[in-house]
Amino acid sequence: MSTSKQTHDHATIKAWAEEHGGVPAIVADTAKSKGGGILRIHFPKHSDSSSDLKETDWDTFFKTFDDNKLDFLHQDKKADGEESTFYKFVARE
Repeated sequence: MSTSKQTHDHATIKAWAEEHGGVPAIVADTAKSKGGGILRIHFPKHSDSSSDLKETDWDTFFKTFDDNKLDFLHQDKKADGEESTFYKFVARE
C-alpha cells in the first residue's frame, strides 16, 4: 500500500524534490500571470527537451507557493515499493 504525506515545510519539499532528481519550475506560459504561475517539480531525467516548464530558483518557487497558500502532497514509494515521483499541490487548510 502506498501512502501520501502533506506539508508546506520548505525544507521537506526541497529535500523530497532533490532526492527524486527534481528541480523547481513554473509552467512557462503562466510565469507572468497573476499569482506567479503554475508550479511544478520538474524531473529533467524523465522529460524531453521540448518541455513547457521553465526552471526557477527555490526562493521564487516558495514565494509563489506561500502567496497561493499551497500544501505539497507527495508520495515516497509506490504500492510495489518502487520510488515514486507522484506529487500535487493542494490548497492549504
